[in-house]
Amino acid sequence: MIPYLHYDVFTNRPFEGNQLAVFPDARGMSPELMQTITREMNFSECTFLLPAEAPGTDVRMRIFTPGAELPMAGHPTIGTTFALADSGVIKPGTERFTFGLGVGPTPVELIWHPSAPSAPSAPSASSAPSALAFAWMDQRLPETRKPTAAEADVLRAIGVDRSARHEGLPIEEVSCGVPFLYVPLASRADVDRAEADVGALRQLTSAFDSPLVGVFIFSLERAGADVTVYSRMFAPGLGVPEDPATGGASGPLGCYLVAHELVPAAGWLDMVSLQGVRMKRPSRIHMRIHADSPHVITRVQVGGQAVKVGEGRIDVGLR
Repeated sequence: MIPYLHYDVFTNRPFEGNQLAVFPDARGMSPELMQTITREMNFSECTFLLPAEAPGTDVRMRIFTPGAELPMAGHPTIGTTFALADSGVIKPGTERFTFGLGVGPTPVELIWHPSAPSAPSAPSASSAPSALAFAWMDQRLPETRKPTAAEADVLRAIGVDRSARHEGLPIEEVSCGVPFLYVPLASRADVDRAEADVGALRQLTSAFDSPLVGVFIFSLERAGADVTVYSRMFAPGLGVPEDPATGGASGPLGCYLVAHELVPAAGWLDMVSLQGVRMKRPSRIHMRIHADSPHVITRVQVGGQAVKVGEGRIDVGLR
C-alpha cells in the first residue's frame, strides 16, 4: 500500500484550485508504475518524491500527468512544498527549498505565518509551529518563438472565430521550461465561450524541440481589482482536456505581459492570473517578473497557496 496526500493548489479554500496527489515516498517505484497511478488518480498531475540526486537539491521530484511525464510544472511544485511543510519535512522558518526536477534544480522561496505567542494557560495549544503561508517557485528565463501553426488553425482548435481575437497582440509560443501557446482574446466572455476541439488541438505542433504542452487563452478584461488576466488552458495531449490552474504556463504568461508592456513596471512583481472559473475550480496564480526592461527579464517566479483536503493509500498489489 502506497500512501499519498491530496491537496488543492493555487487556492486556500478546499474544493477549489487544482487537485494534486503527492506520493511522499516513491522509492522502488518504476516510471511505468508512476504513470499508471497517475492515470488512476486522474488529476492533472501527481508528484513522486525520491531522495535527492543532484548536489544542491533537497529532494528529487518526478511529475506525471495522466498522459506523460513533465520536466517541470507549477501546481505540483507549489502543492508538494505545502505537503512537505505540513508533514514537517520542511522545517518551520525554512526560507528556501530546492527540488530536483527534469529541468534541473528548482528553488522555492517560503513565507511562513508567524507563530502564535505562548499562553501560560494553554501552552500545548498556543506553541504550535508556524504554518506555511505562501510559496514562490523559480522558473527558467523565457524563450519566445513564432508559432508553427496558422492562426486560423489555432482559433479553430479552441472554438472561437477571428472576432474574438485581441487586436494588436500576437499569438506566441513561450517556454520557461515547458512550451505553451498563448492566445489573447478580447473579453472574459470570449474566454468562457471557447470550446476545445481535442482532435484539432492534438494536431498543433511546437516551435520548440519538444511537444506543445497546451494552448493558454486569456483576456485582459479585469475580473477583480487585483486580477491581471482571466484565463483557461487546454492540454489534451497530456490527458488534461482543461486544467484549472497551470503554474508552468503562468511564468511565461507573466513574461508575455511584461514583454508587450501590458502591465506597468510597478506591476511586474504583483500579477495574478484567475484560472479555472468556468470549471468551477477558481484558482489564483501569482506571478513575479524581475526585469531590467520589458525585454530584459532576469528572474521568473510563480507563487501561490495550497490546502490539504485528504489522504489515502493505493494498493499496487492489485496489478
